[in-house]
Amino acid sequence: MALTREEREQFLAEPHIAALAVDAGPGRAPLTVPIWYQYEPGGDIWIMTGLDSRKNELISAAGRFSLMVDRLEPTIRYVSVEGPVVDTAPATLDQLRELSARYLPADKVDGYVDFSWKNHGEQLVLRMRPERWVSSDLGQV
Repeated sequence: MALTREEREQFLAEPHIAALAVDAGPGRAPLTVPIWYQYEPGGDIWIMTGLDSRKNELISAAGRFSLMVDRLEPTIRYVSVEGPVVDTAPATLDQLRELSARYLPADKVDGYVDFSWKNHGEQLVLRMRPERWVSSDLGQV
């Protein structure tokens, strides 16, 4: 059964690991990789990736990407969203901390942020405006 707008936005706002997919060009399947993301209902989705990463190169060329999140319990549910990139900007330390705190235990955030900021190279924040949604809750199959 398809989710309502409110249900799909709330589900996407939860801290799931997303599968990011982006066109990888002629003769290639889409690049599909796990990624952390941030989203608040009604807003844009943002991700962080390396300036020199293949993800950034492909997203820049395509101008859009999709994310899919799912869960198996208490019911089988997924949300897939696709849309254009509407903004790209250098990542800030505050954004790295916000994203890290969404996924990591509180006592691990500072150490991860320090390591990432020093070792992962220049990062960008890419904002995607959700245009197309696909969602379902299959219940307890």
